[in-house]
Amino acid sequence: MSSSIMRTVARSVGRTPLRVATAPAASRALSVRFFCSHKQHKRIPTTKAGINPGVLGALAAGALAGWYFYSGEPTPSRDSWRKVNFHNVYKDIAALLEDEDYDDGSYGPVFVRLAWHASGTYDRKTGTGGSDGATIRFKPESGHGANAGLDVARARLEPLKKKYPHISYGDLYTLAGVVAVQELGGPTVRWRPGRSDEKVSANCTPDGRLPDAAQGANHVRDIFYRMGFNDQEIAALIGAHALGRCHSTRSGYEGPWNASPTSFTNFFYTELLEDKWVPKKWDGPAQYVDKDTKSFMMLPADIAFKTDPQFRKYVEKYAADQDAFFADFAPAFTKLLELGVKFPEDAPVYEFKTLE
Repeated sequence: MSSSIMRTVARSVGRTPLRVATAPAASRALSVRFFCSHKQHKRIPTTKAGINPGVLGALAAGALAGWYFYSGEPTPSRDSWRKVNFHNVYKDIAALLEDEDYDDGSYGPVFVRLAWHASGTYDRKTGTGGSDGATIRFKPESGHGANAGLDVARARLEPLKKKYPHISYGDLYTLAGVVAVQELGGPTVRWRPGRSDEKVSANCTPDGRLPDAAQGANHVRDIFYRMGFNDQEIAALIGAHALGRCHSTRSGYEGPWNASPTSFTNFFYTELLEDKWVPKKWDGPAQYVDKDTKSFMMLPADIAFKTDPQFRKYVEKYAADQDAFFADFAPAFTKLLELGVKFPEDAPVYEFKTLE
């Protein structure tokens, strides 16, 4: 089905931010946002397999037992990945996506956000930050304003860390983002293992390395240029705002970006260009809503992609061609997840097939 038809179907169901009908992705999802804080190769798997229901039992058992993160098990070494069957991990993460009682019905987008925020702290000048080490699980980094609500995603994935003790948190969190993108209808994203975990919080990154949603194009460039991205890659990555919604209890902002917040589409770009966006009248931080229904929102940093000429040319390209968006998003997301990681030379590159 073309993206224009998908968008028409989604919008025809009704413009509401609550449990809206989705385009035909397999799962529904929740809150992913790159800019939702105003504070601040080649092994290609071929085997298809079903979802492992045992992981859901593990989740329930873990909740009943009351254990949380990091229970003192040995920290995996950089070579521990060799003992992990990542095909099975992929399937078990996919089994954790859907949950009718959680927001829009899935953990998928918050898994994307976890992967992004675990990786997006990289500074190429100092070589610090990024997904290697998984310092996002430690305070103070876990408590940074931009990371509000990500404890939910880490808790959801924790049973898999128990099930696969040799996987690093860095590999688990980034793979969860890949699974979510693919299972929600997005492109195939190449991924490879080999991240290690920090044992203590000493190397947590300072606050302020993730984007501030209240800022404009110059700030966005400062953040992404620090990591080594160009304008085209930045514009492609922001398209993941097609997923999920913001929550006033976490970021301060409120609402979804479009009528299909649980499908990975080019809808962020089409909505940004085709709707008229006006300031929202409320007591929260400055944000925008669509003029016609006030059901959807854009952040100030999102609007910069419409008003900045260099960003806008990519927005127009991706709004007109979802395949072009997917083709550019996939390598940019892989690059993000790999920033600062010194992979073993023999680490395989996976292109996981989506589940049926």
